[in-house]
Amino acid sequence: MSEAPPIVLVFAATDPSGGAGVQADVLTLAAMGCHPVSVITGLTVQDTIGVEAVMPIEPDWVADQARCVLEDMPVAAFKLGVLASIENIAAIAEVVSDYPDVPLVLDPVLASGRGDEFAGDDVIAAMREMLFPQTTVLTPNVVEARRIAASEGDESDELDQNTYAQRIVRLGCQYVLITGTHANTPKVVNTLYNQNGVVRSDSWDRLVGAYHGSGCTLAAAIAATLANGLAMEDAVRDAQEFTWQSLKQGFRPGMGQHIPDRMFWARDNEDDKD
Repeated sequence: MSEAPPIVLVFAATDPSGGAGVQADVLTLAAMGCHPVSVITGLTVQDTIGVEAVMPIEPDWVADQARCVLEDMPVAAFKLGVLASIENIAAIAEVVSDYPDVPLVLDPVLASGRGDEFAGDDVIAAMREMLFPQTTVLTPNVVEARRIAASEGDESDELDQNTYAQRIVRLGCQYVLITGTHANTPKVVNTLYNQNGVVRSDSWDRLVGAYHGSGCTLAAAIAATLANGLAMEDAVRDAQEFTWQSLKQGFRPGMGQHIPDRMFWARDNEDDKD
């Protein structure tokens, strides 16, 4: 029998298009040498254009899915995406609290690429209270980070990125990686912070077009690199490299956004054989 690869447990909603959500997480984790196990938090009606509807799964079902897997397998990392309801946040927070030594990567998905809202202020407040204190690394884009920081009651437009990064860290997250995908800059600059300030900053060529599932890919890739034993700085750097390559070689299967090609490395190998 071969030794099992690192196991990563994903809490996320489905995406029928396969671009984001639990499908994106599973593809990313498998591509990076992990065995993905999943807990479905909600069902969505969506395509590459946008999200039409979200149906949360009952919180007892969410907790039972997780407990069943966790009692059977050793998990090396958690990855959280769309959690679909406050009740689910509470259920998940209780589950992961029993595993304080397992790294937890939280992608605070507040809206789709089109702007369809996944999380109101009440959901943000629940994440801040119950999940942020258990989070190893939070991965908001600059818009999400600003909104999370502003939920403390300050005018977000008056805060610079360093300020709201520190406000988020003070909510309990060990690290926060603020991505520049939504910033109006020539390059995408992603900056990792902890309580001491900037840990590292990486700059990437901004690719043409819009991508469905880029945030899911990055957060899942960080979970994979942490599960494989990398230190945080190296984990974040390697995860960004994987994500950028998957975006660079993305494809447009429908009428909306491009989808990252998380299996680009396999197709590269096929080309090499030709």
